[in-house]
Amino acid sequence: MKTNHQLLLEDGAVFAGRSFGFSKAVVGEVVFNTGMVGYPEALTDPSYKGQILVFTYPLIGNYGVPANHSVNGLDDAFESERIQITGLIVSEACSNHNHWNAAKSLQHWLHEQRVPALSGIDTRALTKRLRDQGSMLGKILVGEEDIGFYDPNKENLVSLVSIKEPVVYPKGKKRVVVIDCGCKNSIIRSLLYRNLTVIRVPWDYDFFCEEFDGVVISNGPGDPKMCVKTVAHVMKAMEKDYPILGICIGHQILALAAGADTYKMKFGHRSQNQPCIMVGTKRCSITSQNHGYAVNDRTLPQGWKPWFINANDGTNEGIRHSSRPFMSIQFHPEAAPGPVDTNFLFDEFLEML
Repeated sequence: MKTNHQLLLEDGAVFAGRSFGFSKAVVGEVVFNTGMVGYPEALTDPSYKGQILVFTYPLIGNYGVPANHSVNGLDDAFESERIQITGLIVSEACSNHNHWNAAKSLQHWLHEQRVPALSGIDTRALTKRLRDQGSMLGKILVGEEDIGFYDPNKENLVSLVSIKEPVVYPKGKKRVVVIDCGCKNSIIRSLLYRNLTVIRVPWDYDFFCEEFDGVVISNGPGDPKMCVKTVAHVMKAMEKDYPILGICIGHQILALAAGADTYKMKFGHRSQNQPCIMVGTKRCSITSQNHGYAVNDRTLPQGWKPWFINANDGTNEGIRHSSRPFMSIQFHPEAAPGPVDTNFLFDEFLEML
């Protein structure tokens, strides 16, 4: 492992570490994830596009990277076809992985996909700093080389991770359009499991030329207000009363289409342990999340109501219309990684169809 590497934050803080990934300088938004497991899924989640990810769990890589097989044209072990994060920061990278399904080490995978990673970082101190200051820009530097800071959220990140042409996954008679804003494979798998034919389309695709019964707006990275074309298409689907389910950035896009507002969070939620309470009940579900923006539910127009709230910070986690077939959630009902407490929401969507 090379030692002349460091993480530099925009507030001037410097964390020296050892390189165990590909050796190159990168810049991104530094965020942290509190999950204990699930790093293969997290690293391939397109919602992390443009971000330098800090794992708070001290040991990462102990079970290696699983062997992958394609099922229904989807990678069964990962959430997309490649690592999506810009860089990785851990306290300790396990050098001797051990798992029956491991095909390679985390180090080998990072080198293979040219993603830089640092170990030997005091992630406790780094996370406390991010908890005080909020998510901030940072850069991984190699030796004396330097690069400027750049905010990835100024780009339309969704356009970088969405598919370029429609893809159909044939299954049942009911047909669902999935607007791919950076869709996790597990969302497609959850819909196929329920015997739905899935028409996966690019983020800016005018899908009204397709035959379909409902719409799912997927997860994805960055600022939802960049997705102007997506919002316009969702508004048109709402006018025609198609059943709609929004997930993650899809939740924010549905809110914007309804006339509500969104905002950048100080920290964001990135973990598999976020408690969410269904409004009007005492029912609390533990959820998997990955987002830096949220819906301001105080701006919801008439006919809309909050559906879930975060038990930790009171932020909105879901909305639904009181009489029309529109609903969305900020968390991931497909989990992967994380608990499947809210998987039932796909069944609710199926009932709306």
